[in-house]
Amino acid sequence: MWRGDFETGDRSQYSSTQMVNANRLQVVTSPVAEGQYALKATVYQGDDPINASGNRNELVYMSREAVGSEYYYRWKVMFANDFPSADTWQLFTQWHHDGCCGSPPVEFYVKGEEIRLSLPGTAEIPWRTKLTRGVWHEFILHAKWSSDPKVGFVELWHNKERVLPKRGAMTMYSGQRNYLKLGLYRSDTVRPVGVVYHDGFMQATELSDVLPVEPPPPPVDAGTPDAGAPVDAGGGPVDPEPPEDAGTAADAGGVDPGDAGVPGEPEQDAGTPASSLDSGTPQGPNVPTPGGISSEDGVAAQPGCSSTGGSVAAFSLLGLMGLAGYRRRSR
Repeated sequence: MWRGDFETGDRSQYSSTQMVNANRLQVVTSPVAEGQYALKATVYQGDDPINASGNRNELVYMSREAVGSEYYYRWKVMFANDFPSADTWQLFTQWHHDGCCGSPPVEFYVKGEEIRLSLPGTAEIPWRTKLTRGVWHEFILHAKWSSDPKVGFVELWHNKERVLPKRGAMTMYSGQRNYLKLGLYRSDTVRPVGVVYHDGFMQATELSDVLPVEPPPPPVDAGTPDAGAPVDAGGGPVDPEPPEDAGTAADAGGVDPGDAGVPGEPEQDAGTPASSLDSGTPQGPNVPTPGGISSEDGVAAQPGCSSTGGSVAAFSLLGLMGLAGYRRRSR
């Protein structure tokens, strides 16, 4: 709806000023809460630009909120390190009525070592917190303007934390309208110089405009199971059973699937009957057969004749004798 954040580099966003001198309401480049500019409001004892009660130097924005209107207001305030502690009122933001006299319907002020929100029309102080100097305080006021406490309400955030849930309140005086004043306005009994900084004022119709919602952090990837793996009843993947050796006939009475073949091992010699081998022992060209004979020697030792018609048994006997001699030499 409106911004009074001083990013114009001057006070032109506001309707008017109430100050004794231009150096009392200065637009400065340090310190700032956001952007490049902020307002430094200074009050000396005796500063009375409008010949009224108290001492002040304030900016005025004639917002004149209508009866029944509802807005969110966000702004940031920092109290100087030497901001005086006094057991009396020191206002820094107020929604004043357009009548001539009396306390404003809604005001934020310091008393002693506390920051307070006050609703003078109902003599209530619905929220207070400890005064901390030298840091930025962010305020978000949600208000519906009405002289009927059953219609009007206030809600407050301080430093992005909701500190006052929505509650009914008389936020206007009957027959009058409100306008904004900020700076510093205090009892004329306070002697030390007071300095307050203001920045980032904005008026909006939605909470998300003044309090952006931060997206949640992305979920942590805990690992994705193989989409093709079966899952047991407990939720964990199940190792697939090894396929049966296509070249080995299954026992009609049932064969232990663990003995049906080991994936990745060489196939058995098609010339060797499966019944003559230990089904639990993997076979291959480099694996000895029972009796200490390699698979190649086992093939040569089978009954039958050689290509020249000689006795295979005789050749086998000579082969065994030679093998025994070789083994003795190799030890």
